[in-house]
Amino acid sequence: MSTSVQAFRGRYLLPSFEKATVADVMRAGVMSCSPDVPAVMVARMMATHRIHAVVVEAIADPRAEHEAGLWGVVSDLDLLHGARSGLEGLTAGELAATEPVTIRSTAPLADAVRVMEEHDVTHLVVIDKSRPVGLLSTLDVAGVLAWGRA
Repeated sequence: MSTSVQAFRGRYLLPSFEKATVADVMRAGVMSCSPDVPAVMVARMMATHRIHAVVVEAIADPRAEHEAGLWGVVSDLDLLHGARSGLEGLTAGELAATEPVTIRSTAPLADAVRVMEEHDVTHLVVIDKSRPVGLLSTLDVAGVLAWGRA
């Protein structure tokens, strides 16, 4: 039996893992919400846009240790953990168990993988000039490993 796998959206044009930067691989743009958004709305954002993470931005009192007022990230796994107790009454801020781990868009992809491993996360918030500009996920890294060229 023969199986054929086609690259998704031009992924066959990616550089090799060793030469790639975060900017080469990341998904530009972020879906975000404030901490007071109901958890059900976060689930709807993920389902509607077929994404695995939503950035939670600080409103009035940004945590000083985070870039550009980032407050947290609600990952798909955070959403699943919240589902066990029921999403009703929960907010994005309460679901945001994943700390906002950031990386610069100019960083080598190998550095991003190291950061993901160190923090045990599947998504990094990509920043440029202290603002979130995209997300990098383990699936994006898989694309480079599958289709990246020298």
